Amino acid sequence: MTNDKLHNTPVSPPQSTGPHPSSFIPYPSVPAPRFLYFDLGRVLVDFSLERMFRQLAAVAGLSPSRIGEVLFGGTLQKDYETGRLTSEQFYEEFCRQTDTRPAAADLAHAGTEIFQLNLSMLPVIAHLQQAGCRLGVLSNTCEGHWEYCFRTYRIVSEGFRIHVTSYQVGAVKPDPAIFRAAAERAGCRPEEIFFTDDIPGHVAAAGQFGFDAVLYTSTPELVAELRRRGIRFNY
Repeated sequence: MTNDKLHNTPVSPPQSTGPHPSSFIPYPSVPAPRFLYFDLGRVLVDFSLERMFRQLAAVAGLSPSRIGEVLFGGTLQKDYETGRLTSEQFYEEFCRQTDTRPAAADLAHAGTEIFQLNLSMLPVIAHLQQAGCRLGVLSNTCEGHWEYCFRTYRIVSEGFRIHVTSYQVGAVKPDPAIFRAAAERAGCRPEEIFFTDDIPGHVAAAGQFGFDAVLYTSTPELVAELRRRGIRFNY
């Protein structure tokens, strides 16, 4: 995750291959979207960079501030999130820059045990599924963080049909390339896509690309925005 986001909780399976006609209520000013994208960090899950810094520092024998400098003072974390570095390459570069060599498994564990599920989003995603809405994740994230969340939280692995991640696309929000890839994966025009993110700059960039983008501030506010677009679901 960038500096700009109950394990195995069941999520109801998708009920159809597309929006059910009864999933939408006509609304005169905001058309109903054909596809809904959600950011991962600080929307579906929360995370703590401070905890990551402390844990990595303990494993590497460094200070948390030094960890922050190594990850975000240069391009190391960004290179990892854009896929320019694999997990193995990230490990080697971390060791080179810090002049340490902790066990790779210990470093990976320290860098990924930083997440907490946003429980308020569970019923929202489940009921959107039941309503037949097409859902996806659109996230700036690295291989290690994505694989951790995918295997740990069923809302991530089972709640969404499409996963668009920066490390797989090779571009991070707010780069238009990642929004273009998301639209292509969804098979929709940009104006047919709803997107929510917790970072204002990402929301603005998505809107400039053509998405119907809104800032995530709370789950009740998100639900209100979805209903405003004529999406009817049992929440």
